[in-house]
Amino acid sequence: MARSAVPFQIVAPLVVVLLGVAVAAAVAALGVRELRSQREDAAHLRSELLAVTCAARLDAITSEHHGPFVQQSARRAGAEFLVLEVETAAVLESSLATVDAALARRFVEETTGTLETELGLTHFSAAPFAGGERLAVALVGAPEVPFASSSLATSVATFAALLIAAAAFVAWALARDVHGDVMFVRTRIVEMAKEERAPEGEPIPVRTIDQVGQLTASFNVLLERFKAAERAYRQDLSGATAFDRDRSDFLAALSHELRTPLNAILGFADVLLAEVDGPLSEEARENLTIVRTSGEHLRSLIDDILALSAIESGELRLSRELADVASIARDVVAEARVTAEQKGLPILLEVPEAPALAHVDARRVRQILSNVVGNAVKFTTDGYVRVTVSQDTEDVRVVVSDTGPGIPAEALERIFHEYQQTGGPTAQRSGTGLGLAITRRLVQMHGGTVRVESTLGEGASFSISLPIDVGAGSLSSIPPRPWGAREPLIREG
Repeated sequence: MARSAVPFQIVAPLVVVLLGVAVAAAVAALGVRELRSQREDAAHLRSELLAVTCAARLDAITSEHHGPFVQQSARRAGAEFLVLEVETAAVLESSLATVDAALARRFVEETTGTLETELGLTHFSAAPFAGGERLAVALVGAPEVPFASSSLATSVATFAALLIAAAAFVAWALARDVHGDVMFVRTRIVEMAKEERAPEGEPIPVRTIDQVGQLTASFNVLLERFKAAERAYRQDLSGATAFDRDRSDFLAALSHELRTPLNAILGFADVLLAEVDGPLSEEARENLTIVRTSGEHLRSLIDDILALSAIESGELRLSRELADVASIARDVVAEARVTAEQKGLPILLEVPEAPALAHVDARRVRQILSNVVGNAVKFTTDGYVRVTVSQDTEDVRVVVSDTGPGIPAEALERIFHEYQQTGGPTAQRSGTGLGLAITRRLVQMHGGTVRVESTLGEGASFSISLPIDVGAGSLSSIPPRPWGAREPLIREG
């Protein structure tokens, strides 16, 4: 089995060795800093000594000999010398080819200091002579490699080698004992992880009292908790499986026992309303219409309950085909206009001239739009309902907006839960509150999104986006989830 982490027996010696190297590097850094300080001090003192000596010699000879003396002193001392006029900062004699006037003025004003030249950091000192009217300036470069650097490097290298060797030996001695315990625990855990072994495994013997032993003891505690959790899970799973089986059987029986007489009632109501057996009085026709409307409402409730059950159990699957969403929207609006006209409520439809094609389950898209448009008509008493279909390169979008009472902000997410409706008792309408829950699940199965925006007293707007092509986010079905769970398995981003 591949391991991505570095084993402990390698890390421990490596850490100790790196610590030794760090200590050696720190010692070397301190030594180099001290050597550099000594180098600067030596260069400064040498420049002062040369300047004073040069001034004394220049004071003892005549002016016509100053030039040869300066050149000769520069060759012998390995330094540079200048003779300056104090009052004018004029260069009288110099071993340098050229001297900048500003630099000469600095020598007169400061008399000692450092400056950067082509040779690096250079120390200068000025000593007066000729009654203070002239200055002898000596420039000494600090050596790049102090004389003790090689000795320091040798000492540090030897010290580092000894320190690393000692650290490696100590670390190896410590890691050797740890390695055996770690490999023992690892081998037992790897054996437990094999597929042919029982998942609960057996406790690992604790052989030491160090960190490895504590880790082993903690693992054994975790193993016992896992065994208890697995037993509880198996019991819960067995109960949930039996419950789902009983629920499926109950819903199947409910569907058959309710649909059969309900279809008969609706069929006979249609026959009577068609006046096949003779004309009906106005009162009889009104009563039959109530019977048929109530039957249709009951069948709609049964269909919603069965559809939600099929979605939750994972039995509902999409049958995709290339369909015109705009055409589906036209059919849904045409059906909803029957109810809307009874309330004097206009439904406005805006669709593109070209077909809005997408790979969808046409039947389920019709169910999605029927739920949303039906809710808009149901909750809107004044104003209008508008259905807009649009298409871009990736999605077909359907927006259903109304001028109803609106939805409180705190209820915008709750309306997509099962058996939930918004508003107080006066705002309740007929229905189970399953329509929007089913709508969001079906949209998610298509890989789309459904969003709602609302302002109290001004209405609500539902936006449904369906991908044109079958993408990675779409599902043929939604995995089953525990009955009655409030949160959907698939969360919208």
